[in-house]
Amino acid sequence: MTMNDRYRTPDEIHQEELVMEFLVQHPDFFSRHPEILESLALPHDSGHAISLVERQVAVLRQRNVELRHRLNELIDNARANDLLFDNSKRLVLDLIDSQTLPSLITTLRDSLHNDFGIPAVSLLLFGTAGDNPGGGVVRTVTVAQAQEKIGALLHSNRPLCGILRPEEVHFLFGDKGTEIGSVAAVCLGREQPLGILALGNPDPYHYQSNSGTLFLTHIADVLNRVIPPLQ
Repeated sequence: MTMNDRYRTPDEIHQEELVMEFLVQHPDFFSRHPEILESLALPHDSGHAISLVERQVAVLRQRNVELRHRLNELIDNARANDLLFDNSKRLVLDLIDSQTLPSLITTLRDSLHNDFGIPAVSLLLFGTAGDNPGGGVVRTVTVAQAQEKIGALLHSNRPLCGILRPEEVHFLFGDKGTEIGSVAAVCLGREQPLGILALGNPDPYHYQSNSGTLFLTHIADVLNRVIPPLQ
């Protein structure tokens, strides 16, 4: 019994002897299973100095860990993209199938809330005072009102993201505006303004000027097609 054996149980010693016997009988084991070597510690008798082989093995092992982390991140991103694609596809098809403007607006809000986890959704449609195109489920404002309150968005061909002035947020979200920290909004309509779709989040840093807006632009393009025939 060696000195190290004093600190091990008889069962541990027996298991080690079985492993040694197995390796002796199967000298090609590590050749057939090289992946096991990545997790083994094999010190070399080089005193206090670290041998070149040990250093190379340590570097390769660390690189392997980093590659595994990157691979896991890629897999997670792929799964998230698959989910985003599936939810987007379902939303677009449901919007196309909507038979009335109120049902379209309800579908839009429910999907953005439940499938995409967006806390606040606002859809404003341009019209004249007294119009009720959405059966009470959507606010109607005039182009002049929008021009006065949030004119920068009407003059932009791309979504507006970031922290807006309190009066702008109130115009887009009404009384819920006090709960909004940051906004992503897009003007609907090409040749003629149709309305405004706005997404809000309590986090003031959630939507920023450099935020990606591909999804919002995509949904806006769909709404530009499906809303006019229902008005």
